[in-house]
Amino acid sequence: MRSSNSPRPPRRGRRRPAVNAGLAAVAVSAVFGIGSMTIAGAQAPATSSGIVLSVGANASQRVVSWYTSANTAQAVQLAPTSQLVNGEFPANAVTFAATVAANSVNGGYNAHAAIDGLQENTAYSYRVGAEGAWSPAYAFKTQKFDGDFDFLFFGDPQIGSSGDVAKDGAGWQDTLNVSLAANPDAELLVSGGDQVETANTETQWNAFLASDKLRQYPWAPTIGNHDVGGKAYDQHFWTPNTDRSAPFYSGNSTTQSGGDYWYIYKGVLFIHLNSNAYANGSDAAHIGYVTDVVNAHAADAKYTVLVYHHSIYSPADHANDSDNQQRRRDFPTAFSNLGVDLVLQGHDHSYSRSYAIKNGQKANADEQPGAAQVSEGPGGVIYVTGNSSSGSKYYDLSAPKVGSDFGPDPLDPTGKRHWANSVENQEHVRTYVKVEVGKNALVVENIRSGTCAAPNAAVERGNVSWCGPNSGASPAQPVGSTVDKVVIHRFAAPPVEAGVGGTVPPTLALTLGAPASFGAFTPGVGNDYTASTTATVTSTAGDATLAVTDPSSTAPGRLVNGTFALASPLRVAGTPLPATVRTYAAPVSNDNVAIDFKQSIAANEPLRTGTYAKTLTFTLSTTNP
Repeated sequence: MRSSNSPRPPRRGRRRPAVNAGLAAVAVSAVFGIGSMTIAGAQAPATSSGIVLSVGANASQRVVSWYTSANTAQAVQLAPTSQLVNGEFPANAVTFAATVAANSVNGGYNAHAAIDGLQENTAYSYRVGAEGAWSPAYAFKTQKFDGDFDFLFFGDPQIGSSGDVAKDGAGWQDTLNVSLAANPDAELLVSGGDQVETANTETQWNAFLASDKLRQYPWAPTIGNHDVGGKAYDQHFWTPNTDRSAPFYSGNSTTQSGGDYWYIYKGVLFIHLNSNAYANGSDAAHIGYVTDVVNAHAADAKYTVLVYHHSIYSPADHANDSDNQQRRRDFPTAFSNLGVDLVLQGHDHSYSRSYAIKNGQKANADEQPGAAQVSEGPGGVIYVTGNSSSGSKYYDLSAPKVGSDFGPDPLDPTGKRHWANSVENQEHVRTYVKVEVGKNALVVENIRSGTCAAPNAAVERGNVSWCGPNSGASPAQPVGSTVDKVVIHRFAAPPVEAGVGGTVPPTLALTLGAPASFGAFTPGVGNDYTASTTATVTSTAGDATLAVTDPSSTAPGRLVNGTFALASPLRVAGTPLPATVRTYAAPVSNDNVAIDFKQSIAANEPLRTGTYAKTLTFTLSTTNP
């Protein structure tokens, strides 16, 4: 594997040293400015513009790139946000020297610097330039360097493709605002390519880079076919571990952008490919690059994610382009053999999520369309195509060609969905993809970031004739609603529902203990006599009542001795008969109930020789069997 002119690769197994012993975790500061400034001086004014925060080689590194008008020493100045006073950087702020090179288009210079040795869970502020000509300050925050995390994937902003740069930029900025308001702790912003419509048109790049979100969250760029035809892409973004060998360019490297690159972020090995280079052995070179990177670094990663522009399981306009047919022949088996988990793609301005694909075939014939849980199993790969994130251009879903390598899915009775894709969607509304990286699974969710209303340039300008689900037959769903969501299990089968159980027959069971006895009553002595027994209750009913009654017609509720009855009523559970002993609001099993009896006898009450007694009836009943 070859690499050149890239930030240092990650050193696995030990933590990088701190940038400064005084750096500490604090809250994120406010952000100032919009990314450019001009300073007047004795020499020509120095300007900084196009500032963008990009991904580094690992979680403790970021890369900052920018344009400058001065061919002078440039740097990034960094400090914990907590150390800034009234927006001023402390005297001990750390600086990282920049590499400055002449722009080959549009004049001026481009600069980049790698910020290394960042600490986890820390808010930082930074600025670019030089003493006396610093840019405004911007802020970002690191999180833990291990464990679960979320990243966001954006398909084709392609600023300028609607014919209105301002409207395209407005849609792009709104998607960034919406997605990061909903996911403020997202740690990476991953590109599907085609940042702009025309490679070297800086007005389009200015609109793409206008949002300060691209200075607060690290952007992981991917080169698209609209980016490749000039050097502006290479000049705006510097990427880690980049191989800029000839096979990774689709043309002359002096006039076109290109290269493949990789980085590891919290246990995920990301590999970005320049899929514009595919002919004359370039696909084989890409596979060789991915093989070398995986062999060298897979042991440090839980997942492998590939990112490139041209969707090989494209659901729309580019489904059967000859170059895509070539990639469909070249890539899938190699990706399966290398243990790739997820492939993120753009180019087709519509959304699709594939079945688990192994060696170019559906891995599990029984996987159903739109399944919410899937298992890749060894060699299975999920391919995702991102829809437009700006609303600048949409492609309608294409009809599969019967008999082709990308024909219809036999599980789709309408014949409208391609065999490789579990889900295909186009509503002419902006969307983005959220990926949750967990210990044992990836969760991929396509989320609406807009509706049919502005900003939605392709709809506003009439470039498409309908908007909304079901080809516009249904109203647009709200911002933040989900188009598709799937949990991807790597090597374990997904959860499967299976019925198991047993039946419970209706049961009301009552068992009484030994009969209660007051013992001997003493004539001429007033007394309250007590006795007790027990009951055992089992009920499967929703409610139940244990009650006691006197069924006798002779002196009801009182103890009798032949024709003689006691004057005071018998009390059961503190109440004259009929009495409620206990109530239940739920089923109960073998509940032991103590039942208390009380008999009062006055001192002047005559008593007849013999036994005073009654046979009582205890009843367990329910109104909710």
